[in-house]
Amino acid sequence: MRPIHQRSPIGALVAALCAGALLAHPASAATKATNTKGKPTVLDAERFVADAEQKLDQLGLDAGRAEWVAENFITLDTETLTAQANERYLTVSGDIALNARRYNGLKVSDASRRKLMLMQQSLMLENAADRAAYARLAASMTGAYGKAKYCPPAAPDGAKPDCMPLGELEKVLATSHDPARLKEVWLGWHAQSRAYKQDYAKYVELSNKGARTMGYADTGALWRSRYDMAPSAFAAEMERLWQQVKPLYESLHTYTRYKLRQAYGPDAVPADGPIPAHLLGNMWAQSWDNLYPILKPQGLEKGADLTALLEERKASAVEMTRYAEGFYTSLGMQKLPATFWERSLLTKPRDREVVCHASAWDLDGQDDVRVKMCITPTAEDFRTIHHELGHLYYDLAYSGQPPMFKNGANDGFHEAIGDTVALSITPAYLKKIGLMKTDPDPQQEIGPLLYTALQKVAFLPFAYKVDKWRWEVYDGKVKPADYDKAWWALTEQYQGVSRPAPIADDAGFDAGAKYHVASDTPYARYFLAHVLQFQFHRALCKEAGDTGPLYRCSIYGNKKAGAKFQQMLAMGTSKPWPEALKAITGSDKMDATAMLDYFAPLKAWLDAQNKQLAIEDAKLTKR
Repeated sequence: MRPIHQRSPIGALVAALCAGALLAHPASAATKATNTKGKPTVLDAERFVADAEQKLDQLGLDAGRAEWVAENFITLDTETLTAQANERYLTVSGDIALNARRYNGLKVSDASRRKLMLMQQSLMLENAADRAAYARLAASMTGAYGKAKYCPPAAPDGAKPDCMPLGELEKVLATSHDPARLKEVWLGWHAQSRAYKQDYAKYVELSNKGARTMGYADTGALWRSRYDMAPSAFAAEMERLWQQVKPLYESLHTYTRYKLRQAYGPDAVPADGPIPAHLLGNMWAQSWDNLYPILKPQGLEKGADLTALLEERKASAVEMTRYAEGFYTSLGMQKLPATFWERSLLTKPRDREVVCHASAWDLDGQDDVRVKMCITPTAEDFRTIHHELGHLYYDLAYSGQPPMFKNGANDGFHEAIGDTVALSITPAYLKKIGLMKTDPDPQQEIGPLLYTALQKVAFLPFAYKVDKWRWEVYDGKVKPADYDKAWWALTEQYQGVSRPAPIADDAGFDAGAKYHVASDTPYARYFLAHVLQFQFHRALCKEAGDTGPLYRCSIYGNKKAGAKFQQMLAMGTSKPWPEALKAITGSDKMDATAMLDYFAPLKAWLDAQNKQLAIEDAKLTKR
């Protein structure tokens, strides 16, 4: 699961909506909206917006603080208090969403028009029984996913192996090279989501009902409407971006297939066509970096061992956070507030249980920003803390905006900020801050590029497929009996990946084996973030005057690039995202060619390797 960002109080409304949250709405409020007499005026609308914004801001603050306490002191009481605060918040926001419709069509200010639009991008179920069922189903599916375990069959001697949670199953996929074992745990996990398939189908019906109440064709159309364009236009935009990167992905896929055929044999991996999902080192085949030991050519390494460098320095959690802060201040941005260091949780406490999953929090919409993360001296955590601070510096930059605009330009922007900075964690950066002493061997640069591509490029078609499948489910094109059939048709079409075993019947629910499906969290944001981070990186490197290869560029220490970055961050969601994009890149269109530029040397290398591997593979097949 990717890091979480807890947005500012009012921004939490938008975040909740983007996560598919229902706005609870009491019947009395619905009656109030329906029975309001008299034609509303512009003055009425402006007063409504101001009052709604103030209410949401305060209730969001209350809910955010309750959630912070609950995740840092896990007890039944703190969970109850959080649920109560969220219920109050959602009840009021539901009332506001419905009443905001009264003012559509009035010639209000541009800012108020945008705020009214944001308030209405929600689901709405007016019937109490529907709301209760929707909430029950959502909680049930998320809970079932979290508790799911694969229980292997008894051994020949009758001994029963321990049941395995997802984390243990993922470790097997990441480290084992036994195809039979890999297939067993893959199928074992994907069988668990069958238990809540019917709940998901019922949930889809209720979700669509809530979307239609607010004037949307279905929930998928509602999700796509949150990108300052028509739902159909956003779908076309996603496909356009995918077509840009598809040739790079196909080169990586072809290379991976050849190397896996060498590792597992021609009977396990087909000569062409899709790769069996269980052989890609990840439960969902969404990233392939665990395959690097198999895929790396002889003599090529993935780059400096950052974990070893951090362990050698015995870097503490505070020191690693200081490194990350130093990157942002080197760009001319402010130091983190003193309260950040006083109130953040950077290491796992010894006296209590906490949610250790990395997250960034903005608790007052001003400067009470915090990180909650159990930091260890590893390369992964070093990059993650740079990523998390990206969220916080975005929060600080738009803190001067009205509450409703304290959020990212779109949901992909917030995820892309820290990832853009992470692309600047180059050997040159590590040398400047004293973690590396020598320059890397230029002959070894393909290794790091390949390792990064196995994370970034391999992820793109998966991130696209998840929501493309859900859009088809929500619009009725895919019925429950065909969930698996449609899921694997898209998986083969976009990822070039196949199911390890044929679909046995229509009771399967392989899509539900992914958390974001079980929790109904939109996934397009992650696809967009992967495109945007490279587009941002290319623009900032150009601003910094760097004329070398993109993969070597680090904007560390360049205040001119920092000023360009800050200009965009300060806009928040006050303007449509194309305007924010133009502020940093000079273009109002998302463009995946920046990713192609970054990986250009790797693409040439992969194509050359694939020609040679084709010859070797032909010999292998003839044996």
